[in-house]
Amino acid sequence: MKNVILSHDGDSVVYSVPDIVAENLEKYCLEFTNWMYHSRQARRKYKIQGGFCYSEADFIDYLNQYIFPTEQSELVKILGWTDLGEELPDEYKWIPYFNF
Repeated sequence: MKNVILSHDGDSVVYSVPDIVAENLEKYCLEFTNWMYHSRQARRKYKIQGGFCYSEADFIDYLNQYIFPTEQSELVKILGWTDLGEELPDEYKWIPYFNF
């Protein structure tokens, strides 16, 4: 498991995810977005008045439920507002980052 930082235009949050997700973070995040728009169960859960409402925690739920059910991702630390990753503390600047 490796750490990544996820944000949804708000607080940056550190999560522990399977190594392959951390090493290919953008790919998995974009696959989640694609799944959300094309999956019947996702549309029922996230579609609201013609748009979609979700957060980085929903991406973690997607990983845990559908992609890596035996390697559960989990929240490590909420960093707070980091100006879309521009103001990350030095100790977190090397961690893969994705803003939805």
